[in-house]
Amino acid sequence: MKEITNIMIDTFELKKLKYDFMGYTFTNPNQLSFHHLIVPKKDCKKAGLGDGYLFWNGAILKQQTSHDYLHIIERLDRDTFLKITNIMIEENKNQKLDLQSLKAIRYLLLNFEKQYKEVTKKDGKKLIRLNYIKDRIPL
Repeated sequence: MKEITNIMIDTFELKKLKYDFMGYTFTNPNQLSFHHLIVPKKDCKKAGLGDGYLFWNGAILKQQTSHDYLHIIERLDRDTFLKITNIMIEENKNQKLDLQSLKAIRYLLLNFEKQYKEVTKKDGKKLIRLNYIKDRIPL
């Protein structure tokens, strides 16, 4: 795990909260990963930011749920992705995960799920996996 990820886990007290920037639960901090918020990882070198693992450019997400799910949302519904991203940018700026932000993200996720609940992948499995829905804190 990158040092900045550990710093952010400590700053946002995620070990105590037991949930990430999108309200997804985790049991072990090793399940968490750094998500590039403002400058995508692929653009960081061009922008002179090295690998882009910078506090102001990150959110901490659970890799197997919120992180993977957010990238699915990015591909299918750019507007929802950008709205969620903007909320996480504010969480980062405030250095706090607040109930209002988590509820706003949940609202966006629920609307996305209504629209895409029947979509399947090439193998016939649902695009929205059950753990994308059930591994969230109650709000």
